[in-house]
Amino acid sequence: MRLAFAGTPEVALPSLDALVASGHEVAAVITRPDARAGRGRTLTASPVAERALEHGIEVLRPTRPSDPDFVARLRAIAPDCVPVVAYGALLPGDLLTIPTHGWVNLHFSVLPAWRGAAPVQHALIAGDEVTGATAFRIVEELDAGPLFGLLTERIRPEDTAGSLLDRLAGAGAGLLVDVVDHLEAGDIEARPQPEEGLSYAPKITTEDARVDFEAPAFGVDRRIRGCTPAPGAWTLYDGQRLKLGPVTVLDDARLAPGSVEAGRREVRVGTATNDVLLGDVQPHGKKPMPAPDWARGVRVPDGARLG
Repeated sequence: MRLAFAGTPEVALPSLDALVASGHEVAAVITRPDARAGRGRTLTASPVAERALEHGIEVLRPTRPSDPDFVARLRAIAPDCVPVVAYGALLPGDLLTIPTHGWVNLHFSVLPAWRGAAPVQHALIAGDEVTGATAFRIVEELDAGPLFGLLTERIRPEDTAGSLLDRLAGAGAGLLVDVVDHLEAGDIEARPQPEEGLSYAPKITTEDARVDFEAPAFGVDRRIRGCTPAPGAWTLYDGQRLKLGPVTVLDDARLAPGSVEAGRREVRVGTATNDVLLGDVQPHGKKPMPAPDWARGVRVPDGARLG
């Protein structure tokens, strides 16, 4: 089948590589324009653009998907299907009709749960035990199209949004190739999404990533893990922002919520239920460091608080 692939970040690379290796013809890649990145603010191509060039595939970087030159070029390429993984822009309705089999999106949740930009982060923060990936046909309503297939993945206690997304990206690549194979064979039909279980996953804001130690320990742990690596969970210490890496939930509770107990080898913080041990922390303007090193450096006093 003749394909154009749409994607932008690293999470899309397993699917692009799998489609290239599958024997289908990936005639073009659609990605977001080059963006400035790093301390030097250097103009940098997206990970998908760089990988496409390694494969010798034409790269299209429209500023907007409605750009007439881009639409004309896509019509000329005449893809049978456009698989999509984390492209990063809404698609106008007239664009959706160009490929014979439509645009097939790989979304990292079990739809209709967690429609939106941050499904993995929200699944972790909400305390879900299971998540997954869904392949569906894109329609104009956000993540509302009919389903071709899905897979499930158990959320592990040690998962962060980064580690869970990596697993889903790898497993989801196989699902996406399988759907494209069946579309070519003509033996698959999309089915409407269930009406039950609808939820939304908007982009996680910096304020969403603030840790409230008045919450139960499980909620503190999951919020931090759901915001790792981005945008990064944080709290305040002495009026300054302190980024928090994953914590360990302890079996006992001896501290009030937000109270800090700093020892030579560990830093304990109270929550509404059990205490937690801080892992790595990152003070403003500094590199991440083990919590005991930070506590020694700032000389955390008895009765100190995070919040």
